[in-house]
Amino acid sequence: MKTKAVRLYGKKDLRLEEFELSPMTDDSVICEVVTDSLCMSSYKAAVLGADHARVPDDVATNPTIVGHEFCGRIVKVGKNWQHKYKPGDGYVIQPAHSYEGSMLAPGYSYRDCGGDATYVSMPIEILKMDCLIPYDSDVFFLGALAEPYSCVIATFHAMYHTRDGEYVHDMGIVEGGNLAMLASVGPMGLAAIDYALNCDRRPSLMVVTDIDDARLARAASIHTVEHARKQGVELHYINTKNMADPAKELRALTKNDHGFDDVIVFAPVKPVVEQGDQILAVDGCLNFFAGPSDLQFSALMNFYNVHYKRTHVAATSHGNLDDMKEAIKMMNAGKLNPAALVTHIGGLDCVAETTLKLPELPGAKKLIYPHISLPLTALSEFEEKGKADPMFKELDQIVKANNGLWSGEAEKLLLKKAKPIE
Repeated sequence: MKTKAVRLYGKKDLRLEEFELSPMTDDSVICEVVTDSLCMSSYKAAVLGADHARVPDDVATNPTIVGHEFCGRIVKVGKNWQHKYKPGDGYVIQPAHSYEGSMLAPGYSYRDCGGDATYVSMPIEILKMDCLIPYDSDVFFLGALAEPYSCVIATFHAMYHTRDGEYVHDMGIVEGGNLAMLASVGPMGLAAIDYALNCDRRPSLMVVTDIDDARLARAASIHTVEHARKQGVELHYINTKNMADPAKELRALTKNDHGFDDVIVFAPVKPVVEQGDQILAVDGCLNFFAGPSDLQFSALMNFYNVHYKRTHVAATSHGNLDDMKEAIKMMNAGKLNPAALVTHIGGLDCVAETTLKLPELPGAKKLIYPHISLPLTALSEFEEKGKADPMFKELDQIVKANNGLWSGEAEKLLLKKAKPIE
């Protein structure tokens, strides 16, 4: 079966190509990709090439398909899996299958499987680890965003705290405690704000920082201070750019200069990591969420506080199957709003350029529809493009009626009227 896909050949070498998937076997599950959400992790893989932990050493001669946040429909099922899957079923995947401790993952490691493709063949590891997850919805972009939400959920579950004098780790953020999320109004930060406000284990004080007023304002318009108050959370959005002593001023927001029980850092920036360390409370947990592309990235940490105040570090690089299922369950219950992450849409033919430019592009999530041809387009550009293109005029009307957000209705119109990929 032929597929069109964006493949990685080496450092900054991404190519859109058409090729044959491996022949169908009894263990094959062939899937259509309806949508994929671009991730900074794909940028890191594209920049590092074979130096990336999940990218094979022979990628130059056996290129891999990029993209790991995807959702679609099952097309063909080999006889060994027909008891579990059938053509026409919707699916999402948990790419981090961790089969026998392996670092392999769709979007990084496989010739036949990645989100930036029209059709893929699921690796046997995904099937054996139950990471091809049923998805019962015709709104596919929400399914694609389940994976980044699972990463956020994993982060919250990985936080831990110790009991003084006891060798016990209490998992999760401190319920009713102080939570700071630094550099947290990018796409993953927005997902974290959403989850923190709507999960069943909430802080009483939550501080969200960044150095961009426009990004902070957009976050505050989506996840409002008023909604947070109804959830029992005192929420502050703060620009730390012009603060003389950000750590001191952030700590001052906590009662009696207690500091923050939980700090999550969303940017691999040395001063931000060090600021996170400086605002930790006794037994404070710092989670370094943002994986760096610099293999030598490091920052200073106060080891006096590690010894005498039990401050500590945690991190996760992905979610697990339970995190993914929790994300889908909360989405289906209307407790999470992934649409707030989407600021751009595009077709398969914009993936290579967009992936390599992700760090410098404005906005949050870039949503890709592999079966269409479309330059990367911001939702905010729809009105202007609608003056010449009836499709964008309709999309603009739908988005404006939905508080400026992408939606299932917009997705259906796009898939119906956009130019197919050639």
